[in-house]
Amino acid sequence: MNKTKIAILLSGRGLNFVAIARKVMDGTIKGDIALVASNKADARGLKKAKPLGFETLFIPHIGKTREAFDEEIVGELRRRSVGLVCLAGFMRILSPVFIRAFPMRIMNIHPALLPAFRGTNAWRQALDAGVKVSGATVHFVTEDLDAGPIILQKSVPVRDGDTVETLSARILRVERQIYPEAVRLFCGGKLEVRERRVYVRK
Repeated sequence: MNKTKIAILLSGRGLNFVAIARKVMDGTIKGDIALVASNKADARGLKKAKPLGFETLFIPHIGKTREAFDEEIVGELRRRSVGLVCLAGFMRILSPVFIRAFPMRIMNIHPALLPAFRGTNAWRQALDAGVKVSGATVHFVTEDLDAGPIILQKSVPVRDGDTVETLSARILRVERQIYPEAVRLFCGGKLEVRERRVYVRK
């Protein structure tokens, strides 16, 4: 079976990218990272990708419409025959141009138990709501923000005295567990989407 070609899009530290890359490199994920791309020239994730031997690409977004920028990225991904796109701290909302080019082939990680606390600053939303449990969700990306079919979730406790910093650090630890696992399942042909549910084949 041909390995799935994976593209990682990021804008910052690339911590989830590194978690995925490690599982690719040790053979746990039966895929190849074909490209690590960013809209930020100084993204630390790009700097981490280069010594690991992955192709990197900076695509600036300033001065471009959202659709034009997305069309440029889609072109680069198609040139590399990418089969799965992983958003790993990519700080841009994708346009329909992008999403329709890779239906149910774009994954994102969100620092909350969706459908709760969609959008930005989910940690602060959880603290303000006074919930006792939060967590992380890997989902497929659709045209509705943070509303695509859920692949995996994992919870963490919200403790008395938590701050955004302490809660986000706890959630990040589970993000780095479930995101590579979701990618592994996809590359192994184990995921099936029916209506709004994701089923894991045995």
